[in-house]
Amino acid sequence: MGFRQQRWQAQSARRSRARAVAAVLIAFMLIGARAAPPPGGSQPGPLETALRHHVETLASDDFGGREPGTEGETKTLRYLARQWFDIGLVSGTNDPGNAWFAPVELVERVPQGSRAVFQRGHRHVPIEANGVFVVTSGLRSLIEDAPLVFVGKDTNPETARTELAGRIALILDSQSPKGTPDTVGPDDRAGRLLDAGAAAVITVLDGTRRIEDVAARRRRPGYALAGQKLGGDLQAYVTPEVAETLLEAAGAGKLAALRVMGAEPGFAPHPIALSGTLEATGRETRIHTHNLIGKLEGRRHDLGAVVIVAHWDHFGRCADPPAEHLICNGAVDNASGLAVITEAARMLSNGRPLDRDVYFLATTGEELGLLGAQAFAENPPLPLDAIMAVLNVDSTGLVGPGLPVSVIGAGMTDLDDSIANVLKGMHRRLVTGNGANAYVRRQDGWAFIQHDVPAVMVSSAYSDPARLEKFMDERYHRPTDVAARVEYGGMAEDVVLQVELARYFADAHRFPGPPVPRQDSAAR
Repeated sequence: MGFRQQRWQAQSARRSRARAVAAVLIAFMLIGARAAPPPGGSQPGPLETALRHHVETLASDDFGGREPGTEGETKTLRYLARQWFDIGLVSGTNDPGNAWFAPVELVERVPQGSRAVFQRGHRHVPIEANGVFVVTSGLRSLIEDAPLVFVGKDTNPETARTELAGRIALILDSQSPKGTPDTVGPDDRAGRLLDAGAAAVITVLDGTRRIEDVAARRRRPGYALAGQKLGGDLQAYVTPEVAETLLEAAGAGKLAALRVMGAEPGFAPHPIALSGTLEATGRETRIHTHNLIGKLEGRRHDLGAVVIVAHWDHFGRCADPPAEHLICNGAVDNASGLAVITEAARMLSNGRPLDRDVYFLATTGEELGLLGAQAFAENPPLPLDAIMAVLNVDSTGLVGPGLPVSVIGAGMTDLDDSIANVLKGMHRRLVTGNGANAYVRRQDGWAFIQHDVPAVMVSSAYSDPARLEKFMDERYHRPTDVAARVEYGGMAEDVVLQVELARYFADAHRFPGPPVPRQDSAAR
C-alpha cells in the first residue's frame, strides 16, 4: 500500500508538470477542433495536424497494412505504445508478465478437401464433381450413409429435432414467393438446422448464387480465438443440375415441384430415398498477436473504469499486380480511430484528475471477427462489472466539422441519457432514431454488449448516409482507403467528443453507475 501511494504521488507530480507545460497548447487545440474553417479555408490547427501525423504514419506503406502477426503489427504497436507512454499512460494489462501488450492467439483455418457421395440403397448416384462443394468449420468432419430429408425453405422454426437428428437436411437457396420475403438468409437457416440437430445441411443453389461464387467465398480463411470451440459442422452446396440428378435417382420428382411443395404453409420435412456421405477437411495456422492496453489512473480505483477502444488491425497486402497499389492501408478504417483515442488520451492526461481509471485499448483481429475485443472481454484486466462504459472509435474521418452526432448502440445500453446530456452541454445536435445501429454488429462494441458491458460508438462520421455509402462503395476495405482522403476536421471534433464523454463517465458524481464489485488486489 505504501509503494502504491508513493507511485501515485510521483505520477501526480509528473502529470502536474505536464499540465503546466501543455495548458496553452491544449487550449489552442480545443479552439482549433471546435472552430469551423472560414469560407476561404485556413491552415489546420494543432489538433488536426497531430491527427494527420498519426494517420499518415499508421496508414503508410511502411506499416504494410497493419496485418496481425506481421512486421506491420510490430511497427504499429511500437508506435502506439511510445505515444501512450510519452503521454503519461501506464500499462493497463495489470499483468507484470505482459506489460502493455496482452497476447492474443488466433487460429486461421482454410478449407482444403471436399467430398460428397450419394447412394440409393446400394446403387451409387454419379454426380458432376464441380457441381458440389462441402465445407466445415473444423479440421475434419465426416458423416457417412446419412439419410436425406427435404426441408424446403425451412420457414418453420419449430422443425422437430427428431425429424433432423442424424439426417442431412436439403434446403433451397431461392427467395420465398412474392409477398413473403425471407427474414433469414439461407446460410443463417442452415445454421439453425445444424443447431436443431441436423447432421449436415445441403443447400440447393436454385436462386441467384452460383456455386463458383459460394465456393470462392467459403474458401477464404476463417478465424477464431485459440481455445474457442469450433463445431465440426458440415455444409454442402449443390447446383440445380446436381439436385435434379439426385431427385431423379430418388424418384422424388422435379426440383420445380419440390420448390412449390416446400413453400406451402405447414410444410413438414419430407424424407428422400437417398443417403449421403459428406467429408470436408481444413488446414490450421496459429497467429500470435496482441492487444495494446494503456491506463490513465484515476483517484479511486474502487469506482470502476471507462474503456476507450479502437482496433489497430487491417488487411495488409490485399491486391496483386497489375494493380497500382497493393496494400490496404486502412486510413479511415481504422488509423483514424487510433489517432482519435491517442489525442483523447493526451487531453485527458493533461486535464483535471479523474475519479475513475480510463483504459485505452487498441484491439487486434477486429477485421477477423471482433476477436481482440472478445479476447479482452473473456480475459479482462479488471472485472467486467467494473466497466462503466465502453467508447469505441472506428472509421471516423469521413466528414468535416459541424455535423450532428449519431450513436451506434442507441437504445441498447443505459448510457443514452448521459450521452444526450454531454452533447447538450457541448451544443452538439444528436441524430434521432436508431438508424446507425445497422452497424452495431460490425464493430468492437458488439463484443462488449454480448458480455453485458455497456458499449457505444458516438461520432459524426455516421450522420451523413450519402457520404458513408460512398465510402463503403469506393474505399471500404480497399487500397483506396488512404490518408490523403481523410477528413481531419470531423476527427478533431470526435477527439473533443470522446474526451467529454470520458470525463462524464469517469466522474463519480455525474455518473454514479452501478455498484462496483470488490476487486482482487492482485489484479492491481
